[in-house]
Amino acid sequence: MSYDKSVLCGNESAAFRLRGLYRRFGYTQYKMNKFEEYDLYVRNKDFLISDHVITFTDTNGRLLALKPDVTLSIIKNGKDTPGAVQKVYYHENVYRISDRTGAFQEIMQVGLECIGAVDDYCVLEVLSLAARSLTAISDRAVLDISHLGLLSAVLDSLLVPSATRAALLAAIGEKNLHELTALCAAADVTAQKTALLRELCTLQGAPDAVMPRLVALLTGTVPAEMLASFSRLMMALVTAGLGHIVRVDFSVVGDMGYYNGIVFKGFVEGVPTGVLSGGQYDKLMQKMGRSSSAIGFAVYLDLLERLSAEPRSYDGDALVLYGAEDDPAVLAAALEQLTADGTTVLAARTLPAGLRFRRCYRLNGKEGTLDEIDA
Repeated sequence: MSYDKSVLCGNESAAFRLRGLYRRFGYTQYKMNKFEEYDLYVRNKDFLISDHVITFTDTNGRLLALKPDVTLSIIKNGKDTPGAVQKVYYHENVYRISDRTGAFQEIMQVGLECIGAVDDYCVLEVLSLAARSLTAISDRAVLDISHLGLLSAVLDSLLVPSATRAALLAAIGEKNLHELTALCAAADVTAQKTALLRELCTLQGAPDAVMPRLVALLTGTVPAEMLASFSRLMMALVTAGLGHIVRVDFSVVGDMGYYNGIVFKGFVEGVPTGVLSGGQYDKLMQKMGRSSSAIGFAVYLDLLERLSAEPRSYDGDALVLYGAEDDPAVLAAALEQLTADGTTVLAARTLPAGLRFRRCYRLNGKEGTLDEIDA
C-alpha cells in the first residue's frame, strides 16, 4: 500500500481495511437493525460505554432504542451449539454520545466476536486480530493486555470486604499507588500482599520482558494453569511477530460482573483515549442465558477522526493529466495498472487548484503509457 498509515485516510478507508482483515480469517459479516427493545440495554447498562440511550415508542407501543452497541444484539440473536464456534464481524453505525462533542452522534464502529467453544487458539486469534487492527490504523500503536481471572485471584487472596475489593480494583485501574497502599493498610492486608499488589499495578511492558517476572510474582497465589495459559498466549503473540505492539498491563480492568479472563485496550498515537477495547465476556453470556464462551472487541472509528484532522502533506498519491483527444479506454487501462498496488489516483484534464500530489503523470495516448512530469 502506498498510503501513510501514520495518518488515517478516513473512517471508510479504515473500515474497509479492517473488514478485509477479518474476512481473511474466516469471520462473516453480521448485520442488524438500527434498533432493539430498550429493555435489552437497561438490563445490561453496565456493559455499555454510556448509559445514555435514544429511545422511541413503536407503533405497537413497545419502547425501542437506537442501538448503542452491537455485541448485545449478537448474543441475544444467537444460539449455543455444542462444540461449534461462531465467528462474526460487524460494520455498523451505533448511536451514543460522542467523546469529542458530548452530543448524540451516529458513530461508525467495526468489531468482531468469537462465540461458542472458545479455546486458547480462539483467544490468540482475537488478540492477534486486535493487534493487526491497530497496525492497520497507525504505525504507532500499542495493545495493552490484562487478565481479570489472575487479578481476581490475587484480590481473593486478600480476604477483604467487597467494597474494599472494588476500591482496590479502581486504584489498580488508575495506577494510584498511594490509594492502593492506604486501602491495604485500612484492611490489614499484610506487607507482603501489599507489595505484590503494588508491583502488579506498576508492572508493564513487552511480554518477553515482563512475563518471567509476572510468573515469579504470582506463582503460589493464582491458579497455576491459568497463569501458564496467560504466559503461553503472551509469548505466542511475540512468536507471531506482534511483540512490538503488545504490552502486558494489569491496570486494564473491566467490570468483573461481565468480563472474565483476558481484557485488552488499544491505543494509537495522537488519540488520548483507547480506540479499541475488548475481552472475554463469559459472564455477560451467562447473564443473557447463554452457556457458551465469548471474546471480541470493537474499534471506535469516531475517535480516529482526531488523526484525520492532522495536516497532510499530500491530497493524493498520483495525478494523471490527459487530453480531450485521448482514448478513454487507454486512460482507463493505464489507471488500472497504476492503482493495482493501492495507489490513489485522480485523473483530470488540468492541474486542480489547491491540491497536491506525490507524483504527476501525463498520459501518452499513442503509447498508452504514463510519463512522469513536474507539476
